[in-house]
Amino acid sequence: MQNEIMKLIDNLKEKLNHTNSLEDVENLRVEFLGKNGLLTKMMPLIKTLPNEEKPQFGKWINDAKEIMESMIYHAKNDILEKELEVKLNKEKIDVTIPGYQFRQGSIHPLSLIIESLEDFFLGQGYLVAEGPEVELDKYNFEMMNIAEGHPAREMHDSFYIDQNRLLRTHTSPVQARFMEKSNGKPIAIISPGKTYRRDPDDQTHSHQFMQCEGLVIGENIHVGHLKETLLSLAKYLFGEDKEIRLRPSYFPFTEPSFEVDVLFTKKDKSQTWIEILGSGMVHPEVLRMGGYNPEKVSGFAFGIGIERIAMLKYGVDDIRNFYTNDLRFLKQFKGE
Repeated sequence: MQNEIMKLIDNLKEKLNHTNSLEDVENLRVEFLGKNGLLTKMMPLIKTLPNEEKPQFGKWINDAKEIMESMIYHAKNDILEKELEVKLNKEKIDVTIPGYQFRQGSIHPLSLIIESLEDFFLGQGYLVAEGPEVELDKYNFEMMNIAEGHPAREMHDSFYIDQNRLLRTHTSPVQARFMEKSNGKPIAIISPGKTYRRDPDDQTHSHQFMQCEGLVIGENIHVGHLKETLLSLAKYLFGEDKEIRLRPSYFPFTEPSFEVDVLFTKKDKSQTWIEILGSGMVHPEVLRMGGYNPEKVSGFAFGIGIERIAMLKYGVDDIRNFYTNDLRFLKQFKGE
C-alpha cells in the first residue's frame, strides 16, 4: 500500500513539473485530491485491512495528502511569481526617458483686466454684481430710460430671443436689478461681463465684447466724486503720470454725461487724448425707476470697454486677437 501511495506522489510531482498555468495545477489537484481523486479513492481500502494495520495506513494517507497539498501550493506560487515577473518586465519604467512636458497655461488678457478692475474697486469698498446674459427688455432698455422707439436703441441693435428677451447689450441691466433689490439703500457696485451687439467684426469692433460698468448711489454724490474715481482708476491702470479729461456727451441713463479721455505719450514723445469710457451722473428717471428718490439721493455711473483697456495696456492692435484662441498670442500674458 505504501508503495502505491508513493507512486501517486511521484506521479503528481512529475505532472506538476510540466504545468505552466494555474488552470493545469487546479486540474491536477482535482485529479489527485478531489472528491473522486486518485488518493481519495484509496481511503476506503482501510476497511479491508486488519485492525492492527489500519492506523499505519491512515497515517500514510494523511501524510501523502499533506505532501500533495504542499506540492500544489508551491506550484501555484511559482506560476504566480513567473506571471508577475513577466508583467513587471512589460511595465518596467525607463527612468532615462525624458518626462512629460506639462505646459503652464496663462490667464486670458481680458480676464487679467477684469481681475485688475475688481482688485481696484473692491479696495474702494465696491461690490461685484452679476446678472443674466439673456436679459429682459425691461432691464436692458426701459429701466435705463431707453423707452420703446427711442433713437438710442439703434446703437444697441442686438440679438433677440423673442419680443421681450435679448442678449444684453451692456451690463447696465445688472445695475437695474441691483437697484431694485436695494430698496433705496446706498450702493457701490461694478458689473463686469459679456455683452452683445450686432456690430460687424473688424479691427476695433466685435459682435461680442466685455464691459465693466460701475454705479454709486448715495446722498450728496456729485461730479467731483466721479472725476476723482476715474482719475484714480486711470492712474491704477496706466501709471501715476496719467491725466484724464471729461468731454460732454449724451447717454439716456445719465445727465450730465461725459466721455472720458486719458492722455497718452506716443513713441515720438508727442501726446494725444484717447477715449477709454463713458460716464455721467445717474439720470433722475433711472433713479426713480430703481426705487430711489432723486430729490434725496444722487449717483454716478460709468462703463468701461474691457477690450479697449486691454488693447491700450498691452499694445494689441486688433480686437479679434482676443477671440481667435491663438496660443501664440495668448501665451504672452502671464498675469501681474
